[in-house]
Amino acid sequence: MDARFSSREDGQVDVDLSSGLATRRVTASAIVDCRRDADALLDGGRTVDADYVSVNMRNWDERVADHLDAYGAEAFADDPTAVWAAKEAELLAPYVPGASFTGVDMVHLQCHIGTDTISFARRGARVVGTDLSGASIEAARDLARRAGVTGASFVQCANEDAPDVLGRQFDVAFTSVGVLAWLGDLGSWARAVARLLRPGGVVLVYDAHPMLNAMEFQRDDDLLIVGEPYFATGEPKMFDDGVTYASNTVMDNSVTYQWPHHLGEILTAVLDGGLRIEAFDEHRSMPWRALPSMTRADDGWRLPPGAPDMPLMFSLIARRPA
Repeated sequence: MDARFSSREDGQVDVDLSSGLATRRVTASAIVDCRRDADALLDGGRTVDADYVSVNMRNWDERVADHLDAYGAEAFADDPTAVWAAKEAELLAPYVPGASFTGVDMVHLQCHIGTDTISFARRGARVVGTDLSGASIEAARDLARRAGVTGASFVQCANEDAPDVLGRQFDVAFTSVGVLAWLGDLGSWARAVARLLRPGGVVLVYDAHPMLNAMEFQRDDDLLIVGEPYFATGEPKMFDDGVTYASNTVMDNSVTYQWPHHLGEILTAVLDGGLRIEAFDEHRSMPWRALPSMTRADDGWRLPPGAPDMPLMFSLIARRPA
């Protein structure tokens, strides 16, 4: 696979890949408990095979070294003015006092190497990042120490276990771009988020739109062709591309499993988890080049002029009722 990756000063990444769901900028592992001894994880009637989770965890552990290099993580840590996750901050600002993150307690689920976590700490928040990958958490801690950031801490745990492991609640929960595909059961994820929030607290999800995920990615023309399932089946798709989206390094643990989730499933999981949707939007731009025909714009990557209009990203703000 031909992978071309470059980081930008604003913390976004440019990715030009051709491999279906694996083309997305995914910055966290599939968060399901890596410490359980059971052969399968049962929740809400759905079985998530623990083998899928173990395979994904090994893959994300192996990605860390390449991602530190590809993201320019050391340069990011050494620059005290560097703050990434600009879109996430923009979307969350109306929901924090005075549109300021100073003093806000946040939890960042599926934080990977912690660059977005550190970015919110630099904005003044107190942030705890969690991830299933032990290698990711160690890298995040090293970056925080290198950056001299005291407002960011990191804990290795599963989404489902985070409320009990962290033992506290937060004003804000958020996820980085590209995480939902790594979750086999959105119901248990949403319930965990609700438990992590204080009454009145909010969660932000900003991720690739399921319609984009259904497109054929391996094309050399401007056509938008549905080539992947839109509706969730409950079963994961296996990918074995050999490399990560961030480099051409051939991986030993190259296989991953990812779950398609349609929009109705996502919204229903949030509502059934006890959260109230405050805002929902669909976006025409995105922070990486998901399709070869996309062109660069001031707000990211867009479909080329004249192409049929379709959503590329979605954002969701939900609140735990007071």
